[in-house]
Amino acid sequence: MLYLSKFASAAIVAISAALCLASPTEADAAMAKKKAKVSTARVAARNIKHIRSVDEVEPAHVSFGQMAGLHSTPDALSLKSGVALVLDQDTNEVLFSKNSQAVLPIASLTKLMTAVVVTEAKLPLDEALTVTQDDVDTEKHSRSRLKVGTQLTRGEMLHLALMSSENRAAHALGRHYPGGLDAFVAAMNQKAQELGMADTKYVEPTGLSSRNQSSARDLATLVKAAHGHQIIRELSTSPEYKVAIGNRQMQFRNTNMLVRNPTWDIGLQKTGYITEAGRCLVMQAQMAGRKLIMVFLDSAGSHSRIGDAERVRKWINETNPTANAVAVPKVTS
Repeated sequence: MLYLSKFASAAIVAISAALCLASPTEADAAMAKKKAKVSTARVAARNIKHIRSVDEVEPAHVSFGQMAGLHSTPDALSLKSGVALVLDQDTNEVLFSKNSQAVLPIASLTKLMTAVVVTEAKLPLDEALTVTQDDVDTEKHSRSRLKVGTQLTRGEMLHLALMSSENRAAHALGRHYPGGLDAFVAAMNQKAQELGMADTKYVEPTGLSSRNQSSARDLATLVKAAHGHQIIRELSTSPEYKVAIGNRQMQFRNTNMLVRNPTWDIGLQKTGYITEAGRCLVMQAQMAGRKLIMVFLDSAGSHSRIGDAERVRKWINETNPTANAVAVPKVTS
């Protein structure tokens, strides 16, 4: 009997323990519920943080032209650029126009004016210039292959600024101008005024600032003026270029793939990109027996400005239009 009693007692204890494990107490249930709430709250917090991060970043991906609705403007060639202008260099006939009076950030198209000011100042191209910390981009934090301390001649800096859109090279050119950077920017704006570029303003020589702004019509004027300088024509259309940096030979390539296309006859070109400006391109090119100036601003895709140039070339070669050959929508800027 004693044995059975002990056995029964042990069995009761075991069953009680099992029941305790299978059915948690109210305290255990409350604790589990609290942990679940904390876990859910943490996931929600992470999601909210991610959403806030996206909200903070997304507006930066919208260009000024997109915010102004320029991409909704229809055009006869279905271009992907928010702004476009094609004109005859010799006669100034406007063959195609889309939002050509809109004033927008112009990114590295700025460097064309930088080159014009440097060239017309007749500064020695063999003078050695040094990249310093002052030339490092603190606005967009863009990268550069020209490290602080790099020494190149003014001519080499000009070549890299025009061909591969080297920001530190362009900034160094402005900084080594007589009177310094402020005097250089003043000279840029003065030249714009002389050319009648009333929609244009420069605040620095690289184009990294969205406050460097212009219109397609003004930029066509700049392209025509820059084309008058042989050195700018040659350097801007150079497919590639090697420079000696220390003990190394470093090769740079043109940012415009069309200069390597044998079916194009390009006399001058410059590309540009910052988020606020979208993808930009200006060119002087010969086609259908004419010298044309083309301006494309605020193109959304990475290759769409090139696609737009090809669409214009196809249209020109097929129709050789006059100023009134295509019904171009009238657009207010």
